[in-house]
Amino acid sequence: MNDPALIPSDRSDVALASRREALVARAHHVLAIEARAVLALSERIGEEFARACELVLACPGRVVVSGMGKSGHIAAKIAATLASTGTPAFFLHPAEASHGDLGMVTRADVFLALSHSGATEELLRIVPLIKRQATTLIAITGNRDSPLARLSDVHLDAGVEREACSLNLAPTASTTAALALGDALAVALLEARGFGPEDFARSHPGGALGRRLLTRVQDVMRTGDSLPRVGIDASLAEAILEITRKRMGMTAVEHPDGRLAGIFTDGDLRRVLERGGSIDRLALGDVVTALPVTIAQSALAAEAVRLMEERRITALLVADEAGRLSGALHLHDLLLAKVA
Repeated sequence: MNDPALIPSDRSDVALASRREALVARAHHVLAIEARAVLALSERIGEEFARACELVLACPGRVVVSGMGKSGHIAAKIAATLASTGTPAFFLHPAEASHGDLGMVTRADVFLALSHSGATEELLRIVPLIKRQATTLIAITGNRDSPLARLSDVHLDAGVEREACSLNLAPTASTTAALALGDALAVALLEARGFGPEDFARSHPGGALGRRLLTRVQDVMRTGDSLPRVGIDASLAEAILEITRKRMGMTAVEHPDGRLAGIFTDGDLRRVLERGGSIDRLALGDVVTALPVTIAQSALAAEAVRLMEERRITALLVADEAGRLSGALHLHDLLLAKVA
């Protein structure tokens, strides 16, 4: 018999439901506060923002981004975003800067300082040294009248009406606003530089986009002894044997002068047999597919994937402008290269 003490009462179910509703309501409240904080930034984007962009675009050095505590975490993310979108940047911890790391900052750089209060002691300690060597200072704070704002060459206002924290203490809406403002700066600079997908790929070579935009057909195609090829005068049996040996499901067929005559696939073989054709009696030239789909070795591997999907094929011949065979691609090659 079940112990009544272990069976949840209607009261406990109601309490659980009420608690869950309260948690969801709090989440909605937080998101609403942070959304308003970000939207409010739009009203403040103007000449100061444009001036900040111009200073960074004219900078012959790098953007050094710095902040303490939660602002430091946001500063590190902004530095990473800038660096990956065409603006050389790195994060400098302000406390470490006071113990030798300030030597990383040069006159050619732009120093981007983040502080919600605008009065962070660790930043204010190094700002006079930054100003003394004539390094451009851009500040992102939540207080236009703060010491950091007054010392800066350009000040970007990231102030918020209140934090999303119920105590109005934990950095929440303020850090979200600062991060959004940093993103706006990075994207504006990206577009001003004409930074495109291939530029992005070069700074993300380990990612999927980098592989798709940087990997070319010549990097993954099969060549030499692994390339299935027979002459147009070969027998059908020789072509079948070449398909079997090279395991690509097809073989290229060439003219005596090296030009591509066509392609013969295992699908072509099945169709020959379905029609009652004889392997011994048919010539390869009678069953070869002329004018096969080809691709240049300089083309992006992603283009090869698109061609294969479009034509519903699993292998593709690579040919030069004169129509001579350069290599071959199988879908498995592209999968292994993590392009498909």
